[in-house]
Parts: sequence; structure tokens; C-alpha cells
Amino acid sequence: MSRSDESYMRAALGLGRRTMGQTWPNPAVGCVIVNKGRIVGRGHTQPGGRPHAEPVALAQAGPLARGATAYVTLEPCSHVGQTPPCATALIEAGIARVVAPFEDNDARVSGRGFEMLRDAGIEVSLGVCAEEAGHDHAGFLKLQNTGRPWVTLKLASSFDGRIATATGESQWITGAAARADVHRMRARHDAVMVGGGTARADDPMLTVRGHGDVRQPVRVVISRHLDLPMMSKLAMSAADVPLWLCHGPDADSYLLEAWEGIGAKLMPCGLQGRQLDIISVLDALGAAGLTRVFCEGGGALAASLLGADLVDELVGYTAGLAIGAEGLPGVGALGLEKLGKAPRFELVETRAVGADVLCRWGRNA
Repeated sequence: MSRSDESYMRAALGLGRRTMGQTWPNPAVGCVIVNKGRIVGRGHTQPGGRPHAEPVALAQAGPLARGATAYVTLEPCSHVGQTPPCATALIEAGIARVVAPFEDNDARVSGRGFEMLRDAGIEVSLGVCAEEAGHDHAGFLKLQNTGRPWVTLKLASSFDGRIATATGESQWITGAAARADVHRMRARHDAVMVGGGTARADDPMLTVRGHGDVRQPVRVVISRHLDLPMMSKLAMSAADVPLWLCHGPDADSYLLEAWEGIGAKLMPCGLQGRQLDIISVLDALGAAGLTRVFCEGGGALAASLLGADLVDELVGYTAGLAIGAEGLPGVGALGLEKLGKAPRFELVETRAVGADVLCRWGRNA
């Protein structure tokens, strides 16, 4: 692996990040084509998942693709879907070398793309920027391995860990810069998820605002009985922005018909005690193709995710104010008696966001 290989691969990774959260159920792949030390083609997976990165870059490179090196952030696909295989496109374009971080763990590909390239006489180099690519594709890879999406749990709280006053007032604990940063994070996820209590108390829209014309994330609400206000912002926009409602087997048939009638997608899930089984919820979301879910509360949903060890990343925005013990905690009861049983995460990033502080934590290896 040369220094130039790393440089071009990082350029390809940067391209792929442009549509992160916009391409599900496909991964957000980037591709750079280099001929005699000059980039002649750039591409990334387009919103909605097609076209893929490789044909976009090949179209830009044109005849200069012959004899060139293609840097691709995931193994080129080898199966026929809505479009021909990307491996075939690279072969037909006359690419001489393909550089990638690792194999695609999708069972339809999983080494077959590289095998096609090698059989055509194309040199294949693996392992370049594998750690960075693994982070970028974490949602897609996790979905293929477990059937469940990557989960980011976000909390915006006071210095003493409260998300609202005792009366439920929460707007706004953090400042405008932190709220804008949350919209940026929403745009990089396939879905935004909240519990029914949050949907009732805050009447949120859960869309991305202030980031141009993006593919809006799916709004997911977890509500066993579907006892959500029909005149809410979510309900009024269900025909225009995807709204998925995860509910229990005992939800009222009238409410099921009402929500379906205004455009919501209904997702029946199993129960665990008196609550929806959060594992069943994530299994359903994964089966529907979601790879990255951004959970914004409330406390009971956060506790369910943490208690079931389903959180991959924690994002916390902390404001410089104290609310006190009577305020609402960011995470509901976990039933812990010993610190050793508490879920722990490793600090990945800390930075100021306006007047607030962001901390991002990753799952312990």
C-alpha cells in the first residue's frame, strides 16, 4: 500500500460521505478513477441508492478509464439487480487495477466481485483505509451481519443530565448551533426514531431542515397502542415524509386503519412485558432495509436500547445550565445495582458546538 493509494482512497471515502443517510438500503460508496497520477473520474452512490458510484465515475472518466486504477470504498457488486454489476462495468471500461478496503459482506457479493475482476486480469489490492471505511459503512455491514441497523442514541441535556424541567419544558436546553448540528446528523442517518411519549409531549416534525434538498429520513415512532395525536405534525405530514409506526399486536384496529389511511407505514412488533420488545422493533426496521437509525429519545426508549445492548454510538450535547433533581432524566430506569453492569462506551470526540459541548462515544470493543 502506497501513500498515494491512501490519499486517493480517502478522496473516495469523502465522496461516499456526501450521500451518507441518503442511499439506504444500499451503502454510500465513493469511487475515484486515476490515470497516470491524475484523477479522471469521481462518483458516489446517488440518493435512493442508484446509480452506484462506479458507473458515475466511469461515465466522467470516459475513454481515460482504460488502463486506469479505480479506488472504490467497498467491493464492486457482482449481482444483477436493477442495474448491471459494477464489476462488469469496470471490466468493460478497461480498468487495470482496483483498490478497495475489504470485501462486501452482502451474501450476494462477498468476494465474487473481486473474483470477477481477477478472472478478467485486473489487479486487486485490498486493505487500504480499511478502518476508516469500516466506520463509514458500519450501518450497512451491521445490517448484513445481524439483520439490525446501526443505532446512534442522541441526548441533549443540562450539565446535571436532565432533558426537561419537572413540568416537561425542554425547548430549548441547548443553543441554535447544537440544534443545527443535530439536523446535520439526522441527514446522515436513514431514520430518526422517538418513543410515543416524546411524540406526544413535543409534537416534533423530525425532518432535516437547513441542509438543502435532501432525502428526508424515515420518521419512526415506537408506540404500543398507537395512541398518538392525529392532528400532530407527524400525522399532518405522513403523506409527504415517510412515517413508520412500530406498534404492538394489541393496537386498536380503528387506529391502525386511521394511521394507514393518512399514509403511515404500520410495523407490528412483539411485546416484552408491557412494552414493545425493542429487539423486535430493530429486527423489523432492519428487515425494511434501514442501516442507520438516529434515536432522539425519550428516556424509556433510551433505557430499552441501552439495556438490550443495542446502542452502537452515543452522542451527547451538554448545555451549561443545571435543572435539578426534579427535572426529567435523559435515560429511564435501567435497574442497575452495580457499576460493573453499566453499559460503557469509549470517548471518540469532544468539541464545542456554539455555547454547548458535544461528546461522541463509541461501543467498547
